[in-house]
Amino acid sequence: MPLLDIRSLSLSFGSTRALDAASLSIEAGEIVALMGANGAGKSTLVKILSGVQRADSGAVLWKGLPFAPASPAAAGRAGVVTVHQSTDVVGIPDLTVADALMLDCFIDGRQPFFLSTASVRRSAARLLKGTGIDLPLDRRFGDLGTADRQMVAIARALSNKAELLILDEPTASLSSLESQRLYALLRALKAQGLAILYISHRTADLQALADRVVVLRNGRDVGRFARPIDFDAAIEAMIGRPLPAAETRGAAAPGKPLLHLHGAALLPDSLPFDLTVHEGEIVAITGVLGAGKSRLLSTLFGVYPLASGNMTLAGMPYRPKGPAEAIAAGVVMAAEDRHRSSLMPAGWPGESIAETISLPHLARWYPSGLIDTRRENREAARAIERLGIKARSPDASVWSLSGGNQQKVVLARWDAAVSRILLLDEPFQGVDIGARQDIIDALRSQRGRATLIATSDPDEAHAVADRVLTLSRHTIETAAHGEITEPQALREQKEDA
Repeated sequence: MPLLDIRSLSLSFGSTRALDAASLSIEAGEIVALMGANGAGKSTLVKILSGVQRADSGAVLWKGLPFAPASPAAAGRAGVVTVHQSTDVVGIPDLTVADALMLDCFIDGRQPFFLSTASVRRSAARLLKGTGIDLPLDRRFGDLGTADRQMVAIARALSNKAELLILDEPTASLSSLESQRLYALLRALKAQGLAILYISHRTADLQALADRVVVLRNGRDVGRFARPIDFDAAIEAMIGRPLPAAETRGAAAPGKPLLHLHGAALLPDSLPFDLTVHEGEIVAITGVLGAGKSRLLSTLFGVYPLASGNMTLAGMPYRPKGPAEAIAAGVVMAAEDRHRSSLMPAGWPGESIAETISLPHLARWYPSGLIDTRRENREAARAIERLGIKARSPDASVWSLSGGNQQKVVLARWDAAVSRILLLDEPFQGVDIGARQDIIDALRSQRGRATLIATSDPDEAHAVADRVLTLSRHTIETAAHGEITEPQALREQKEDA
C-alpha cells in the first residue's frame, strides 16, 4: 500500500482547470520527482496536500485513509511537511539559528513558558543531532545563505516527525556545491525511510535523486518514468513538443569594447580584476554562493560603489551614484528576486502587465505626467507577441502569470527602451524548460547591447552565453589572458561540486 495515493484529483478556479484528474503515488523511502511547466498544476497539488486548498473531486489517501487537512499545521501533524522555494518565512532575521529551529515548538507550546538562551540552544542541538544536519546555532538567521536556510527548514520538518517531505524547487538559488550538499542529505533521509516529493525544473536534480518522475501538463499527469529515466521523453511530455536540439556555436564575433573595468575591487579586501565586455556579447558570470556575482551586477547598476579601480562605458568614465544614473546611462538590471525587485504587490496600482513594463519609463514617456494607457498597452501587446507571454491581455495582472511568464514581462520592461547593457541576476530561477528556451532565444535576438548574466548553474551559463567567467571571493579568476574560458569554467564548477 502506498504511503500517499492521489487518485483523479481535480480543482478549478472559475473557468481555469488547475488540476484535471491528476494521479500519483509515493512509497516510504522513495523520492518521486514532479515535473511540469509553470502553470501545469504542481503548486495546486502541493497546496491541496498542505491543507491550503481543497480539491473539487478525487481522493487523497494517506496510509490508506482519506486525507484532507484543514491547514498546513494539520498536514504537518499528520506527517506531511512542505518546504517552499522561498525560505524567508522559515525564520526571523534577527533571531539565532537555534531560535529559528525551535519556532514551531514555541508556537505550539512544546517549550516551557520560561526559557533561557542556553536551554533553547540545548533543545536545538538535540533536534539537529537527530537529523544529521550541521548548522551554526548561534549565528543570526538573517546572515545565513539560501542553502543553510533550506537546511533549517528541513530540520524543522524532521523535528515534526515528517514522513513525507515535499520540496518545492529547493536548488533554485543554490550553486552546484550547495546542491550536492542537499543531495547528500536527501539520500540519507531516504535511506531512513522518509518519502520525498521533489519538485524541480532542473534535470540535474532529478538525475541525481529521483527514483521515479511524474509529469504534469495542463493539470493532468501525462507521463511516468522510472529509472533509467528518459529525460528527453519526460521533457517532451512536459511541454507537449520535442525540445529543440541545443545549438553548437562558437563565441559571437565581438563588437567594439563597451564596458571596461580596470583594477576593480568589489570589496576593500578583495583582489582587483580587469574585465572588458563588448557590444553584442552575452557574458555569464558563475561561481558558488557568496562569490560576488550579485555584488558585481549591483555595482554596475550603481547600488554599491567600487572599493577601488575604474569603470568606463563606451570610452567615458562610468561611476553611477545609484540605479537612476545607471539607467540614464543605458545600464539596466533585472534583479534576482523578481517578486521583491520588479513586481508591484498583488492588488496594488501598477500590477498589470502593461503597467509593469512601463513603470521605469514613466518620466521619459509621459513628461507631462499624463499617462497614455494606449501606449502602455501597445508596448505590452508587442512584448506578449515577441516573447510568447501567455496572458489573456495587456491589462492582466502579472500575478496571474506563471513564473516563466512573469520573468518574460520583467525582460520586456527593458526591451521597451534602448539600453546599452542588460544585467540579469539568476534570470532562470523558477522558470521551466520551455520558458527558459524562449528567454534564451529572446536574449540572442537582441545583440545590439551587451548582456551580463549571473547564474549559479554552469549548464545555464553554457546554454546562453558567448563567454563564461568564474567569480571567486569577489574577484574574477584569471587565465592566460585574464579570462576564464567556457570549458574551463564549467570544468572547475563541476570539480568543486
